[in-house]
Amino acid sequence: MEKIITKNLNLWYGDFQALKNVNSGFKANKITAIIGPSGCGKSTLLRVFNRMNDLIEGVKMNGEILVEGENILNPDIDLVNLRKKVGMVFQRPNPFPLSIYENIVFGEKIHGDNIKKDKLYDIVEESLKSVLLWDELKDRLNKSAMKLSLEQKQRLCIARLIAVKSDILLMDEPCSALDPQSTARIEELMRELKNNYTIIIVTHNMQQAARVSDNTGFMLFGELVEFRDTHEIFTAPSDKRTEDYITGRYG
Repeated sequence: MEKIITKNLNLWYGDFQALKNVNSGFKANKITAIIGPSGCGKSTLLRVFNRMNDLIEGVKMNGEILVEGENILNPDIDLVNLRKKVGMVFQRPNPFPLSIYENIVFGEKIHGDNIKKDKLYDIVEESLKSVLLWDELKDRLNKSAMKLSLEQKQRLCIARLIAVKSDILLMDEPCSALDPQSTARIEELMRELKNNYTIIIVTHNMQQAARVSDNTGFMLFGELVEFRDTHEIFTAPSDKRTEDYITGRYG
């Protein structure tokens, strides 16, 4: 089943066209990687799935973006609910300057109505267990999240999305600030999370895309050149431009 589908999607920043007629389908409970050189439109495509590009002045879009069958470009779409369902993890971890506990329950307090304290505690426990942080942090819940390691902060940011029941996780270079050991642990976490979540990751690291993703899309100059099974795209790309990029002759 395809969780997200784009049909003839175009996006402009002012007069500059950043996405050109993008047609794609992102399958549920899979990890999809988007690769390509800097400035090719990878992060722009990722951000359209929860309408984050709307925050940039002069953005125009046309075409369709279907999230679970609903076109999120419709003017009456509820953006709060969309961003609750489709959460984003950024390049550098961005925990709030609050306690670990308050980071996790922050979204639930906004979206929920009069949730009891014991229910909030259950949400914190469940969310931290989902990102394999509970054992490390269960005795430090009232400590500042800003004192965590970079890897722990990134896991915490993922847990924050899980707490508000996001079921699509967008990850924009989530390991670029991490060392190789921490990167390997975040990649392992992604493999575990895909059992319950749909994950789309933008990465400059082709080795990472090959390691963790089920499907891969290659972008160039705003076009989605090729979108296929990851093993196929890395071993037998169908487009010469994809082959040139993967083999290092371009980009």
